[in-house]
Amino acid sequence: MSSALKITVILSLLLSAGCHAAGTAPRKTLAPFASEQALSSYLQQVQARQEALLLKQQKLQRATAQYMAAPPPAPPAAPMVAKAAPAASAEAAESVTNVQTAGVDEGGIVKLHGKHLVMLRRGKLFTVQVGGNALQPVASLDAFAPGSDPSGSWYDEMLIDGDTVVVIGYSYSRGGTEIGLFDIAADGKLAYRSTYHLRSNDYYSSRNYASRLIGSKLVFYSPLSLNLRRGDPFGGFPALRRWRPDAVPSDFKRIAPATRIYRTDEEPEPGTNLALHTVTVCDLAQRDMRCEATAVMGPQGRVFYVSGESVYVWTTRRGSDSGLFRIPLDGSAPSALKVAGAPVDQFSFLESADGHLNVLLRAEGQGDAMWDGTRGRGDMALLRVPLASFSDGRDSAPAGSYQPLPGGGGYGLQNRYVGAYLLYGNPGNPGRRKADQAWPRQPLYAVRWADGGSVQALSLPHGVERIEALGDDAVVIGAQGKDLHFSSIRLGTQAAVATRYIRADAAQGESRSHGFFYKPQAANEGVIGLPILGADERPGLNKSSASVLYLRNSGLQLTELGALAARPGQPPDDGCRASCVDWYGNARPLFLQGRVFALLGYELVEGALKEGQVREVRRISYAPAAR
Repeated sequence: MSSALKITVILSLLLSAGCHAAGTAPRKTLAPFASEQALSSYLQQVQARQEALLLKQQKLQRATAQYMAAPPPAPPAAPMVAKAAPAASAEAAESVTNVQTAGVDEGGIVKLHGKHLVMLRRGKLFTVQVGGNALQPVASLDAFAPGSDPSGSWYDEMLIDGDTVVVIGYSYSRGGTEIGLFDIAADGKLAYRSTYHLRSNDYYSSRNYASRLIGSKLVFYSPLSLNLRRGDPFGGFPALRRWRPDAVPSDFKRIAPATRIYRTDEEPEPGTNLALHTVTVCDLAQRDMRCEATAVMGPQGRVFYVSGESVYVWTTRRGSDSGLFRIPLDGSAPSALKVAGAPVDQFSFLESADGHLNVLLRAEGQGDAMWDGTRGRGDMALLRVPLASFSDGRDSAPAGSYQPLPGGGGYGLQNRYVGAYLLYGNPGNPGRRKADQAWPRQPLYAVRWADGGSVQALSLPHGVERIEALGDDAVVIGAQGKDLHFSSIRLGTQAAVATRYIRADAAQGESRSHGFFYKPQAANEGVIGLPILGADERPGLNKSSASVLYLRNSGLQLTELGALAARPGQPPDDGCRASCVDWYGNARPLFLQGRVFALLGYELVEGALKEGQVREVRRISYAPAAR
């Protein structure tokens, strides 16, 4: 561990003796504000302290400027950056989304409703009939309210509950998360129902998804930054409004009263804005959506993970201290722990069936807003704490809960829990190399997280760009020179590299977790699908992947079945009005009722397995005509 992480762990041991308890319920929870008046008084105190600190800093700056013969050069500007769950049901078995936790669906760009695939792309919804051996476009509809101006809005994620399609987006013009509800009929026809605005800051993450669906409960995590020096602080608190053509800001109604807002004993960081880490649960069982929110005050940096019962939010301060919040989805009081280090992304977390939370950590990190999840550095550790050790935020995770791990948490680190193992590794040199150049072997670390944490380092001739489950085993995908390697990993008593498939002159076409899908067909048998490009191509936000590659897994032996390719040439002019960049990708492998598909932009290509090869049978375009 780094010295900062070591010191924090030692302190945590002194602060937290005896915090373990039986069961998973916390012994103590965070306390909410008793009233609106108590909350208002606290915010006024924080504002006064921040203003006093600002005045002190200004005086110090003036004194320094007078003392120095010449002021020091200004520092360079920071670079700008763009933008245990229920058992799976038979319906979930036909899911087309590569989710992290069984029973917890994630917002995506393609879902299944009965006999129809539903796609969200470039500000519109589309349905294509696939049932009864069909492949036929049925309907399309704007993904925003009729009569509304979609400019400045991005429509990113979609979920389906019963006959309700939910579109989740972010509106810079209206200032918050936009939730569109649509009706879908058995024949695939779509109808607009309503739109709601949820007050939030930008939720975008290059690795995570903003929304989850558990049963009929729509779950959002959203950060809200409170600038106490500007106007009414309550103007930034969690609120919801139903859209109408003449909607005004006063239509927002608070959904998190003071008695559902919590804080720890940690004082806000001087000179920084407070963040309200907000979990909103909306009931989709009613046609008129109703939502409730729970919020915890903390620093800005965050990573969140959704289990079947709770949302975990890891917040990071500018120093080495961090806070970990457990926010139950049933509306009960949150609990917290003082912790050290920072997770990579949501895949760093596992709420395991033995009543523990497991988190892979780096010494330093900034959370996973925008592209921050790819950053981070320092020594690594595995934190493993009983759920019962969460409390009112005054306790720290015991030092014995941190297991030091090998490897440095470099740029682009990948991590995933598969069965009894935590796997992690780095992509290596992201630049393309010539095929005949030597490639330094990359370690894949395999940690048995539940039984004392024995660690193995498996040597791979390629980088670690993706880690995915193959049933109880795993596949690791990454580049070596101009080739794309797939290494199957056997996860038994020991972890071992089983076999390797190499696709020459290729690269991943999608980096998000939803770009990959594994369809089990029998014990130790199944088919892998992954979008790919040529090695000299670069994934682009405005273009489709060249093809989707399919591999057969047979006892961890990987063999190529072939690929379904996009039609070459310019994409059709769709007259796009909103969300005209594919931030969440546009290519997916799909497996439905024994059939194989490739979603490639506006094309849906069907293949059939013949003589050990996937061969194209037909394709359709569901692109809208330009207006």
